[in-house]
Amino acid sequence: MTKSFLSILLFLSLLSATAQTKVSGYVFDESNVPVAYANVIFKNSKEGTTTDENGKFYLESDTTWSILEVSFLGYETMEIPLDKKVNYNMSIVLKEQASELGQVVIVSGKQPKKNNPAIDLLRKIWEHKRKNGLKQFDQYQYDKYEKVEFDINTIDSSLIKSKLFRGMEFVFDQVDTSRVTGKTYLPMFINEAASEVYGDNTLQQEKEVLKGNKNSGFSDNQIIIDFVNDLYSDFNVYDNYLKFFDKSFVSPLSRTGINTYNYVLSDSAYIDNKWCYNIIYYPRRKNELTFKGDFWVADTTFAVKEINLKASKSANINWVKDIYIEQEFEVLNDSLFLIKRDYMMSDFAFNKKEKSRGIYGKRTTLYNNYKFDIKKPKKFYETEVYNYDQDIYDRDAQFWAENRLEKLNQDEQGVYKMLDTLKTVKKFKHLYNLGSILASGYIEFNSLPLDYGPIFSTFGYNQVEGLRLRTGLRTYFGRNDLWRLEGFLAYGFDDDKFKYGISGKWLLDKKSRLIISGGNRRDVEQIGASLTSSTDVLGRNLASSSVVGTGVNDKLTNINLTSFAIEAEPWRNLIFRLGGNYRTLESASPTFSLDYNTPNGVASNINQYESSFSMYYFPKRKMTGFGVERTPANDDYARVFAQISRSDKNILQSDFDYTKLQFSYVQPWQLGGLGRLTTSLEAGKTFGDVPLGLLSVVPGNQSYFSIYNTFSQLDFYEFVTDTYTSVQLEHNFNGRLFSRIPLLRKLNLREIVSIRGVWGTLSQGNIDLNTTNNPNSIPLKAPSDEPYYEYSLGIGNIFKVFRIDFNFRGNYKDPVAYPDARKFGVTGSFGFYF
Repeated sequence: MTKSFLSILLFLSLLSATAQTKVSGYVFDESNVPVAYANVIFKNSKEGTTTDENGKFYLESDTTWSILEVSFLGYETMEIPLDKKVNYNMSIVLKEQASELGQVVIVSGKQPKKNNPAIDLLRKIWEHKRKNGLKQFDQYQYDKYEKVEFDINTIDSSLIKSKLFRGMEFVFDQVDTSRVTGKTYLPMFINEAASEVYGDNTLQQEKEVLKGNKNSGFSDNQIIIDFVNDLYSDFNVYDNYLKFFDKSFVSPLSRTGINTYNYVLSDSAYIDNKWCYNIIYYPRRKNELTFKGDFWVADTTFAVKEINLKASKSANINWVKDIYIEQEFEVLNDSLFLIKRDYMMSDFAFNKKEKSRGIYGKRTTLYNNYKFDIKKPKKFYETEVYNYDQDIYDRDAQFWAENRLEKLNQDEQGVYKMLDTLKTVKKFKHLYNLGSILASGYIEFNSLPLDYGPIFSTFGYNQVEGLRLRTGLRTYFGRNDLWRLEGFLAYGFDDDKFKYGISGKWLLDKKSRLIISGGNRRDVEQIGASLTSSTDVLGRNLASSSVVGTGVNDKLTNINLTSFAIEAEPWRNLIFRLGGNYRTLESASPTFSLDYNTPNGVASNINQYESSFSMYYFPKRKMTGFGVERTPANDDYARVFAQISRSDKNILQSDFDYTKLQFSYVQPWQLGGLGRLTTSLEAGKTFGDVPLGLLSVVPGNQSYFSIYNTFSQLDFYEFVTDTYTSVQLEHNFNGRLFSRIPLLRKLNLREIVSIRGVWGTLSQGNIDLNTTNNPNSIPLKAPSDEPYYEYSLGIGNIFKVFRIDFNFRGNYKDPVAYPDARKFGVTGSFGFYF
């Protein structure tokens, strides 16, 4: 989804002075060593910040201040006069303090865990955290306003004057300066949403009703919104771990926080007529997923009143230079604190260098008008499959005046007009289309409702076809099309044959998502590349088109597949599908046999009709769009699949009678600071004797790519089954171990460990059916004596994009019984991950 922003990355921002006082610079000691975590505030105010690991700071205020105060334990407190409203690149040197220390805010180095008043307060927070907030009531409801914005940051004059921006100079009229980082930025996208939220703690249910939505008008704006909301998923600072960018950061309020952070009791003051203590925290170690910042906590209820979090610069996360979070809570009475404002900003960039350009992604959420113990019927919380209402996206100015909980500033108000103008500029259209191509893989024809692609499938290679060229088209009126046609034409230079495929689907009913689909494909396929069989008419797997592999692969099949299906989603994320397909299979290579025995001799072709009933369940899945094709907005949901297939000889003169049952379950698990575990379970059984082309082949992998749910040390057709159970576990520690090794710490590498196993059997009837005198027949074997297993040790995040896996075969490697067994292999992959 990050590719959707490539077109926006081509824009920049310029300096503007809207705040009254701005300061930035560095703090050093007398030996010119940067002072990290020093306290920097405007004197006689509560507006301040702390220096980062390099001693750098930035601070701004809407008020005019004349003195900047810098303090640090063991040094004299410095007061620096501010003669101007804007003071950048200041260099402040702190002198060691010989006399008794005055009041200071933060200390360096590791802090004691015993006799530390800050940690005593932290333990009180743990004891009281369930007594505050919405958990006190059976039911709750409130108004919610959310603003999502994307800005381009860090611009210099040379880039502004470059040829790239000729004709688009007007965009720089909307430039502002970030109050968090001090960088200039140009707003390029903004979305506002007003909604009502209802919750029932007794039912453990929550429902959000969207009342209005307004955005800058990009055609794929919902993808951007979902991208941000997935990255900035709602979180509770009281939880032990806070999930951002698919990573689990240790919360400063975590019960394990005392092993991760240093805490210092800094100050105390009245906030909203409530006496509160200020605690500053910073990480004990580098390269871990941690924050630095401070929070205010009430003295009797021990509820957090305000908190800010800034990700450590050394945190093992890619493409994100800064993460900054603020939360404010409203005091309703002595025991009730409710969140009223949540602000999060991230600086996306290709590297973490200070002057590198990037994108600010910002989300501001405000909460108001809390009400409690107003009971709603259980049916009210039932999730609707389809709830799109066009009127919600056409609200007038009066609606936003009444429902906008925070006014747009002058720059934000100008974004709507600026973007409407920008979309009329021809050069911008070209840049935007380039980003769209990279994101979708399709080239749009502006004059026709057609797309060309996917462009990444244009070239392929295998031992049967040799060099393969492919061209494809799809209809595309818009992202929410109710119907779509798609097709391709391919040619293999070695077999001198054309292949083709065509399919169509039509959304008949939006509320139940009733869809009919069908199509036909004649192609070359690698049967057995996946345990769970697919009836995707246009599907084609990597195994039959990889350029290089561990050995010759001529075990390919010519397939002619005709398919028809009807599916519905009566409840959100629960899909039922009834389908039928007719296929003919024959070997695509003279050195590969699909022969089987019949009463009349040996046959080599398979003609088979199959009916299937499938169930798909994706709990907690979020989708973008409402057309016949939708896009997942998150990836942390489980995937459950179950299918029963039935074939009868009496239908379309099929060759075999059989019944097949299949089940698969994939579940990602976020294990806090230990990383992310992905588990996969598959099982299946075929009742009846069938030829090799219809059996369940354990998916081998003869490519040099790491492909999940395949076995890296197995060749194609090495194991064939009619009954099987497969388990795969893959755990990514996200650098937790490497971050503790000094020589590896700065590389930000990540450890991946995986183990894969499969057990299966093959009936004597299936062995007899497939045993012929053809010398090219495959000797059928199943891992029935003991489960086959293999394991891998991987290193990820190499140069931020590469991963290498070292794969080891666990058993079935006797040189006599398995002379060609691959005991060790190396595979790799490429991708952009946070």
